[in-house]
Amino acid sequence: MYRAPVKDLRFVLDEIVGTAEIAACPEFVDYSSETSAAILDEAAKFAESVLEPLCKSGDREGARWSADGVKMPAGFKEAYTQFCESGWPALRSKSEFGGQNVPTVLGTAVEEIWASSNLAFKLCPMLTQGAIEALQRFGSQPQKQLYLPRMVSGEWSGTMNLTEPQAGSDLAQVRTRAVPAGPNYRIYGQKIFITYGEHDLTENIVHMVLARIDGAPPGVRGISLFIVPKFWVNADGSVGARNDVNCASIEHKLGIHASPTCVMMYGENEGALGLLVGEPNRGLEYMFVMMNAARLSVGLEGHAQADRAFQQAAEWARARVQGKPPVPVAKVAGSASLGTSSSPMPIIGHPDVKRMLLSMKATVEAARALALYAAQQLDLGDAHPDEAVRARAQARGDLLIPIVKGCGTEGGIEAASIGIQVHGGMGYIEETGAAQTLRDVRITTIYEGTTGIQSNDLIGRKFGRDGGAALKAFVDDMQASLEALTPRDPVVQKTRAASLASLDRLRGASAALLGALTTSPDRAMAVSVPFLRLCGLVMGGWLMARAAAIAADKLAGGAADEDFLKSKIATAHFFALQLLPRTVALEQIVAHGAEAIVGIDSTLI
Repeated sequence: MYRAPVKDLRFVLDEIVGTAEIAACPEFVDYSSETSAAILDEAAKFAESVLEPLCKSGDREGARWSADGVKMPAGFKEAYTQFCESGWPALRSKSEFGGQNVPTVLGTAVEEIWASSNLAFKLCPMLTQGAIEALQRFGSQPQKQLYLPRMVSGEWSGTMNLTEPQAGSDLAQVRTRAVPAGPNYRIYGQKIFITYGEHDLTENIVHMVLARIDGAPPGVRGISLFIVPKFWVNADGSVGARNDVNCASIEHKLGIHASPTCVMMYGENEGALGLLVGEPNRGLEYMFVMMNAARLSVGLEGHAQADRAFQQAAEWARARVQGKPPVPVAKVAGSASLGTSSSPMPIIGHPDVKRMLLSMKATVEAARALALYAAQQLDLGDAHPDEAVRARAQARGDLLIPIVKGCGTEGGIEAASIGIQVHGGMGYIEETGAAQTLRDVRITTIYEGTTGIQSNDLIGRKFGRDGGAALKAFVDDMQASLEALTPRDPVVQKTRAASLASLDRLRGASAALLGALTTSPDRAMAVSVPFLRLCGLVMGGWLMARAAAIAADKLAGGAADEDFLKSKIATAHFFALQLLPRTVALEQIVAHGAEAIVGIDSTLI
């Protein structure tokens, strides 16, 4: 049974990220530790009592397609109604449209709870939030007034429509057409892989669709963004006739069965009516607002599902009695030997099971801290009153998005797979729930761009364009913060030292990568994923070292919750000694591994 990690979320928000910088933004002046605690507590109650019970049943039943529409699994519509009545869809939206205007960092923490308790459910409000953010920034005032209040309340949901059968990640190949029709447009084309493109949770669905206006330039320069609602919205806000947009089918997937993945048909008859957002031919630029928000959100899905897998595995390991773990025995003639315990014990006492559980736990805590730190940077980049702070934070947030997305999801899959191993044979049986977690999280490395796309974005758009300046500034800041720590605890000292050593490896790899980008970009692309994973590990190690130092200081000061703080130190210690050593290999791969790829004729593969 999933339990929301409120205590650890609060630790990261209050102790690692902190509230002062966010509260310094006029937009978030009322933000405080007390506010975030109250919201997290309520989110935990809703997730545990309403969303968690539907996770397995939703997986078994799945969303069902018919010519009349898509029907969600039993209980989902009632849960969504409660979700809206409780005000959750409005959490991060602007107050002028009915939102609560909490900062992204708190919204990200809440989103993790939804993603762990019921990933399939979480995807609907996630996509609506992305559509809201795009309209808030680029929509006309009449468009905002017509659509945003009902989307912010959750009365209407939203989607993003990019992919076509011939245009997966290569959006230059988009063929969906937009034909002027008076003040509006008629949309014709097919979109695939549209999450929640059709469902029965809301009375209207607002599709954000990429299409080409007839005569537009070729490639990505000729793509525009359109609002295409399921039901047309009249100028007075009333809902009009059904639009010419239909769900032709839903996909049969490996996981997230309760989330409908739709094939959408636009304009099979008279053409689907759409409204142009912003200026013509700038649609991809506008859509990137949704994509960036979605990439952060999908990244947290990785560690959210990893936490679900960890909780499942730890509960199983505490209850499953099997074997006799080895125990140390007294030294004899100057040597030590191992004995075994006198009777079978829960498998959590076996060293290798402890290793697996600690690996899962450390992966979750590092990824959680990195995602929340990235969200804080986006808040500062958007709302801080100091222009220099805004610029620096925005650059860092942009740098972190592909790292959070790529590393969070790859780590989530690894953790869920380890969780099955902890269960042994029972992990392969659906009834335990461990298999569903692995099936569900597997999509996250593909959603919103594969790990390779994230790593190419990292080294091409985020690292290469500024000559590594944003990353260098971040590495320097991490170095300074670690050097400022003066831990007395020897375990924390080791953790800090390991993190400092990993920073040197990242510097070396960065220099090698910059050289490759300058002289041989194909060599840089060949090692882009290892570089992304290196960044994630080093940044995670920095945050874990800080967490350990904070926990040790609190223990020394007599703080309550001793077990929680000791656990923070132990998990950081494990991260430093068992996970950070991977950075040695990754640095070598980035520096020298490309030659094993670029020189190989693809016909030999």
